[in-house]
Amino acid sequence: MPAPYTELPLAGQTAYAELADQTRAFELSATLERLPGSFHKMRRKGSDYWYYGYRDLDQKVRMVYVGPDDARVRNLVEKRPPRRAVKPLAAQSQAAIAHGCAATAPKHFRIVKRLSEYGFFRAGGILIGTHAFLAMGNMLGLHWSNAAATLDVDFAHAGRNVSLALPADLKIDVHGALESLEMGLLPITQFDGKSGAQSRNPSDQELRLDFVTSATRGGKPVVMPELNLALEPLKFMEFSLQGTTQAVLLAATGACLVNIPAPERYAVHKLIVYGERPPAQRTKAVKDLLQAGALASYFKRSGREREFNRAWRDALERGRGWRTRAVQGKNALLRMAPELDRAGLWRETGR
Repeated sequence: MPAPYTELPLAGQTAYAELADQTRAFELSATLERLPGSFHKMRRKGSDYWYYGYRDLDQKVRMVYVGPDDARVRNLVEKRPPRRAVKPLAAQSQAAIAHGCAATAPKHFRIVKRLSEYGFFRAGGILIGTHAFLAMGNMLGLHWSNAAATLDVDFAHAGRNVSLALPADLKIDVHGALESLEMGLLPITQFDGKSGAQSRNPSDQELRLDFVTSATRGGKPVVMPELNLALEPLKFMEFSLQGTTQAVLLAATGACLVNIPAPERYAVHKLIVYGERPPAQRTKAVKDLLQAGALASYFKRSGREREFNRAWRDALERGRGWRTRAVQGKNALLRMAPELDRAGLWRETGR
């Protein structure tokens, strides 16, 4: 397989790091300006996360998700940004793009940005798919060689599985956010007359949105009244919904903070779903392998094989169906990129 990525120049990595700090500060200051309250650290599924607690007009305590307990979030917590201290981010985003960071298509960025403004990501929403892959590249300091364009903008949420969700006592209106854009996005109606988990613009094939969650026993869309949204259940989706991280999605017009899957779990998930693609989705199946291979190569070359391997072993330990599909995806990837065969990525026991 040809080199799947090149490293961003130091100027690009620095520009992204500065933009990420400024975006977090900007969005947090915008929230704190309206909501007097305090920070709280909470433990979920073995990891620590920060929330901002405040008392709403109905005197109920609400918790706004701030981010994982990492150095940058702790810095924001310790140095609460002053009101109106941060300027809009278009100039900073343009500088990052000029130094090699990947930009998002303007139409797609408008959608993600508007959902961010309405609180979708604070309420546990996750950006997945190719847009998340692009955001990962910038976050890791990489420029992907095969970052194919996509017509879809894909989102996920853990739905009612509160053990996976990043909880936030927020009520938001996803369809209201999309309608406010006036981009002709309409929810696809199901046979029972209810709005489904996809939105389309009948006259613009470049605008297709999908909202998904982990599989359910009945296989029916999961209706989330607090989000004004239905979620399509997908097999194996829960794997990417654990241990999420944050990244900045950027375009020439600005930037916004989004939740994305952890890169190692995203890569292993792509291997798992590779064999699930029907023949008509052959192009998407190949893209799954290319993205998984690019990330696997990064973890190998950067000396972070153990991180990838932990996610790989997690998949294998989930049962026969998981193992069969993961190995099928791995074998397909190694036919494409045999140089990954003897890497420590694929150990089946820890050490």
